[in-house]
Parts: sequence; C-alpha cells; structure tokens
Amino acid sequence: MPRILELELGKTAYVIVKELFRLQSGESLLITVDSKDGWKAALEVAKAAEAIGGKVMVAWHSSASGYGKTGDSKHPTPLKAAISDTDAWLELNKEWLLYSTPWETAMKKGSRIRYLFMGGLGVEQLHRCVGKINWPAQEAFQNKLAEMTRNTNTMRLYTEAGTDVTFDNIPSRSITNELRADVPGPHFLTGQIGWAPREETIKGTIVFDGAFSGGGIADIGILTDPIILSVKRGRIVNIEGKREAEIIKSWIARLDDDRMYNLVHVCYGYNPGARLSGICTEDERVWGCTGWGIGYQGIMFDGNFGDAASHADGICLNTTVYMDGKMIIEKGVPTHPELKYLADECRRGFKNG
Repeated sequence: MPRILELELGKTAYVIVKELFRLQSGESLLITVDSKDGWKAALEVAKAAEAIGGKVMVAWHSSASGYGKTGDSKHPTPLKAAISDTDAWLELNKEWLLYSTPWETAMKKGSRIRYLFMGGLGVEQLHRCVGKINWPAQEAFQNKLAEMTRNTNTMRLYTEAGTDVTFDNIPSRSITNELRADVPGPHFLTGQIGWAPREETIKGTIVFDGAFSGGGIADIGILTDPIILSVKRGRIVNIEGKREAEIIKSWIARLDDDRMYNLVHVCYGYNPGARLSGICTEDERVWGCTGWGIGYQGIMFDGNFGDAASHADGICLNTTVYMDGKMIIEKGVPTHPELKYLADECRRGFKNG
C-alpha cells in the first residue's frame, strides 16, 4: 500500500543520485543505515541509483552508542571494509559513522569516495530539505554568503538569547559550502556553510537556544532551556544552565578527553525547508541560525584542533552577523542588499505543499 509522500520521496531520491552525487553508470553507491533509523529512504535511493546503472549496496547494521569514535567498538567488520571501497557513500545513520575511525580511513587523503551525510533524516525531512529545494537559487545564495565570509577578517555573532562571540578568520582555510557531493571528500546536506575560525581568537559567550546533539545520552534535541558557554581562546571554560546543561557537563566529563572543550567549527544554517526538529542534520540548517561544533574537528576544516573522543553541535537561533564591523544579517535575515535579494529568491523558489 502506498505511504505518505511516496511519490515525492521517489523524486527526492532521484535528486540525491543525479543532482547531488551525479552518479554515473557503473559507479558503486553504498548506503548505510543503522537499526535506529528508517529503511524507506535508503530503499528509494537504492532504486534510483540502480535505475541509472549504479552498482548499489545498502548496509543495514547494528546501532552504535554514540557519534564518531565513541561507537567504534560497535561497528561491524564487514561495514568497515565496505565504506572504504566505494565510489559514493550516503550515510543515513541515526548514530553517526561520521568522525569514527572507519570514517577517517575512508576519507584519508587521496580517497576517491564521495561521501554525503544525511544522518537521521526521515522521509518528510528529506522531502522538505532536498526534494523541494530550488537548486539554482540556493546555489547562488550560498555561493555569495560563502564568498563574503571568505573575504572577512573579523566577525561577531550576536543573538537576543545572549550569544555575543567574536573571532578572526583565516582566508586560506576551507569553507564547506554544502551543495553537492560530486567530488571526492566529505559533503553534507545543503543549506549549511561552515568553517574553522582562527581557534585562539574565539572569545565571548555562546548560548544554545535551539537544539543540542551529541549522540547517545547527549542527543538532547530541541532544548527546553538555554545552554550557556563561556569561551576563551577557542575553548569552553564554563557551562551554565539547567538540567540539559548539567547533562552536557557530565557527558563531557565522562568522556575524559580535554579536547572535547574545543570549539572546532562555526556554521550558518540556510535551508528553506529546515525546521527545528531535534534531528541535528536538520536543526543545523534552520533558516538564520548559526551552529557551533565541539570536540572532534573534521579534516575538511583545515583546523589546528583535530582529533577528540566525540563531536557535538549546538544551535543558536536568529543570529545577527557582523563582518568587519558591518551588520550583514539581522536576527537571521540577510540585510546586505545583494545577499538579501538572493535570499529572497531562494525562499521564493521554495514551493510549499
């Protein structure tokens, strides 16, 4: 019997295979999905890849107990072998393989693998955040915002919830402008632009008022109360708040890894289909938010912090952004004339329903 959004999911799967991966006939596609997540999306993407001549494998496997290296001991040996020998890899896992030891092996320098992370997304989320996107408008907007960020030396991020943090950029570092996964390396759901600032310059207060995700017991989702971080020289020196803040403090302490206090990346969220849902992959892309990653620093950021026991992300909603002293975005809404026009086009092209 047909299910809700059955036809729309078919279109979304086709977009993932043809528009994002640009998979060619004869190329291999591995789709990983753990036992905590849905099978339907994996099946539909597999069908789309098969239809264009891809060599497809879906790896449904036991779930780990957390993100990244905290789950290393639970990863099946055949899975580790598969993810290191494929042309394209789509991760749909609830408990991320991202930042795990097998992931590091697959993403090592010179790897041919085109990796696309869409961890935890269900059918309805994939429909909104992939299938309904106006790709020409989205690409133009993201390219402009990434260019402006790359050309900025000093930034300030501010929210009415209490975030007030400043940092310097390093122009030579990569900016992950997430649109497609058509070249080797790690890629993520569209609507996010991320980078690692000069770590030792990050200072101030960061208030997560949207969501927090760290896998396992730290996979809190939508926050009931803010989590307040005091930051000096790119390091968390204090965590304040209520029950959820205490959970994060104790979780980091139990990991017994001082590197978990590192702030390893910042990102903008601008996917017109994203809603605050408690699923990190979507939450990080809520229109007008900024997100901060702590702990493990992905190789794609070219940063100085690097390895850690795990990784977590927190969301600051409706962020005001200053670039070299000039306000470019106010409460999440682009105000710079050229950027505003492109943002309006991007959202105008997003069809409701």
